[in-house]
Amino acid sequence: MIRKLAVLAVLVAMFASGFASVIAQDEFIFGSVLVGPKDDRGWSQAHYTAGQYVEKNLPGTKMIVLESLNTAARPETTLDQVVEDMVAQGAQLILTTSADFEVDTTVVAELYPDVVFISVSGDDALWGIAPDNVGNIMGEMEYGKMIAGCAAALKTQTGKIGYVGPLIDPETTRLVNAAYLGARHCYENYRGMSPDTLDFAVTWIGFWFNIPGFTLDPTEVSNAFIDNGRDVLISGIDTTEAIVVAGQRAAEGAAVWAVPYDFEGACDEAPSICLGVPYFNWGPSYLMTVKAVQDGTWEASWDWFGPDWTDINNPDTSHVGYLYGDGLSDEDKAMLDEFIAGLAAGALGEEGGLHLWTGPLSFQDGSVFLEEGEVATLKQIWFQAANADDAATPEEVTPAQLLAGVQGTSK
Repeated sequence: MIRKLAVLAVLVAMFASGFASVIAQDEFIFGSVLVGPKDDRGWSQAHYTAGQYVEKNLPGTKMIVLESLNTAARPETTLDQVVEDMVAQGAQLILTTSADFEVDTTVVAELYPDVVFISVSGDDALWGIAPDNVGNIMGEMEYGKMIAGCAAALKTQTGKIGYVGPLIDPETTRLVNAAYLGARHCYENYRGMSPDTLDFAVTWIGFWFNIPGFTLDPTEVSNAFIDNGRDVLISGIDTTEAIVVAGQRAAEGAAVWAVPYDFEGACDEAPSICLGVPYFNWGPSYLMTVKAVQDGTWEASWDWFGPDWTDINNPDTSHVGYLYGDGLSDEDKAMLDEFIAGLAAGALGEEGGLHLWTGPLSFQDGSVFLEEGEVATLKQIWFQAANADDAATPEEVTPAQLLAGVQGTSK
C-alpha cells in the first residue's frame, strides 16, 4: 500500500510539473522599458498602466518592467543589456517607450529577429529604415494639446500663457505648436480677442523631466512664468511640477491655473486649479499589439492613433483623451465641448469641421509652413516642416520649428 501511494505521489508530481510547464509555455511575456519611474504621475506611469491593462484584459500575459532608463538614474545601463535580460526572461515583445530609445531600438532589434519591438513615438518604420521586427506607435496628442491650449485661452485673464517644455525635437515642437493653435483659435472665437495679442511662451528644461545639474528646474521655470504674469501653465514634461507650483501659488492667493500632461490622474495634484489633462491611453494599442504578436499576424507598421471621437475618454477605444478639471466653469466646459466637436468633425472629414493645421502659417524664421488655405499633410504635421513629403529622405527634411507668434527657441 505504501509503495502504491509513493508511485501515485510521483505520478502526481510529474503531472503537476508537466502542467506547470505547459502554463509557462502558454504565458506570453512582454517587456516595457520606461525612461522614468512607473509612478511619475505622467508619461512613464501611463505606459505602466497600459501594461497592467493588457494583463487584466488578456489572461496569460505578463509584463516585465525596467524603470528609469536614463543617464542620471542608470548611467551604466544600456538598452542592449536591458533587452538581453528581458529576452532571457522569455519576452516575445518589448516596448521601448521613449524617443530617447529610438536609435538604440533599431540597432538592438537586429540582434533579436524573433522578438517584436515597438518603438513608441519613433518613425523609423514610417521611413522604411527599421528592421522587419520593429514597429512604431504614437497617439495623436496634437488634439489633446489643442484642447489644452483652448482651455488656457478661455481662462487666462492676463492674456499670457506659459508652456513648460521638455527637450526640443519634432514631437515636442509640434505639441507646442498644437497648443498655440488651439489657444489662438479659442482666444479669438470664444473670447473675442485678437489672437495676435495672445502672449504664448515656451521654456525648455532640456529633458523629459528634471535632472538636477543637467536640466533647468521645472519648479523654478513654473514660478518664473507666474512671476512674469503668466496665469495659465501648460505642462509638456513627463512630471507634474507645473500643476504643483500653480496649486501652491493659488493657495497663497494667486489667480493661476494649470494643465498637466500625459497621465489621466494628473489633476489630482491640484484639482481646484486644474483645467483638465490631455492624456495618453496606451492600453488599446498595447492590447492590439500583444494579440497580433501572439497569433502571428503582427506586421511592422507606423501607427499614429487618434481619439475615439464618439467618446474621447473611452478607456477601451480612445488612444488620446482629455478629462475636464475642476478649474473649468460650466461655461468653459460648454465652449470646450463645442471646440472638441469641431475638431472631431474636421478629423472625420465632415463639412464645417476645424482644421487648425491650415494656412497661412509661418515659422519663427519667417519661412512659410502652409500657404493660404493649404491643409498640412500627415508628414508635414509630424515633422513640422513644409518640405516633409514622400519624396524626401529623413536627412532632407528641414528641422522642426516653432510657429511664428510663439515665444521661445526652436533650437
